Amino acid sequence: MVIKTAEFVKSSGKWQECPEPNIPEYAFIGRSNVGKSSLINAMMNHKDLAKTSQTPGKTQLINHFLVNETWYLTDLPGYGYAKVSKVIRKDFEKLITNYILNRKNLVNLFVLVDSRHTPQKIDLEFIQWCGESGVPFSIVFTKADKLKPNAVVKNVEAYKAELHKTWEDLPELYVTSAEKKEGGDEILSFIQKTNEFLKNNSVNFDE
Repeated sequence: MVIKTAEFVKSSGKWQECPEPNIPEYAFIGRSNVGKSSLINAMMNHKDLAKTSQTPGKTQLINHFLVNETWYLTDLPGYGYAKVSKVIRKDFEKLITNYILNRKNLVNLFVLVDSRHTPQKIDLEFIQWCGESGVPFSIVFTKADKLKPNAVVKNVEAYKAELHKTWEDLPELYVTSAEKKEGGDEILSFIQKTNEFLKNNSVNFDE
C-alpha cells in the first residue's frame, strides 16, 4: 500500500464522539511505552503525525487519522501505565474497552508488544480479553532493532508458547522496527487486502 495522504481528523474523549463509523477502521494499542506513535509515524512515512513523547501515557484520547481518504487509523491510549492515578487508569480502561466493544467499523485491533521482553502478564491478560470478547486482532512486536535477531525470535517464540496454552490458533503476528522501518509494509499489506475484501463483498458499516 502506498500512503498518499494521512491526516489527523480529531481526538475524542468518548467512543460516541468518534468520527462517523462509515469506513473501515484499524486501531493500535499497547502498553504506554511500547513505541506505538513511532510505529504509526514510520508506517505513514510522517515523522510527527502521531505525537511521540518521552513521557509514557501521553496519549489520553482516541486519536483518528484518515489514510488515503478511505480508512481510519486509530491511536488508542496505552494501558497499564503505573504512574497515573488509579482513577485515571480506570477511566482509560473504560474508554478503551467501550471503544473496542462498541465501534462497529473497527475491522482489526493491532496489539503492540515490546519484543525486548519475555511475555508480560498485562499483555497476556489484554490479549486474552480480546479473544474472550470476540475482538479481531493481530499482535505486533515492536522495537526489534533493539535486540539481536535471535533474541527477538526467542521472545516471539516464548509468547507463542504461552498463548498456545489457551489458544489453538494464534492471530497474525508481525515483527516491526520503527527505527529501521521494518514490518510496517506487512501490516499495510494486510490492511489493503482486508479493505479490498470488504469492498468486494459490499460491506456497509452504516447498516
